[in-house]
Amino acid sequence: MPIIVNLDVMMARRKMSLNELSEKVNLTLSNLSILKTGKAKAVRFSTLEAICKVLDCQPGDILEFATEE
Repeated sequence: MPIIVNLDVMMARRKMSLNELSEKVNLTLSNLSILKTGKAKAVRFSTLEAICKVLDCQPGDILEFATEE
């Protein structure tokens, strides 16, 4: 998949657990886990905005485009 989700990297930098982020963003643990593992097919802008606010980062810090070779 050419879109790489670096949510786990940003969470580690902020020393935040998945449970803590789930509570602060108001997302279920399972939905956040799907996003974190890169298995999500889509993400709402409102969800991305909430994650960026809590982690104090930009969308580009979480999502990355990589060409397939």
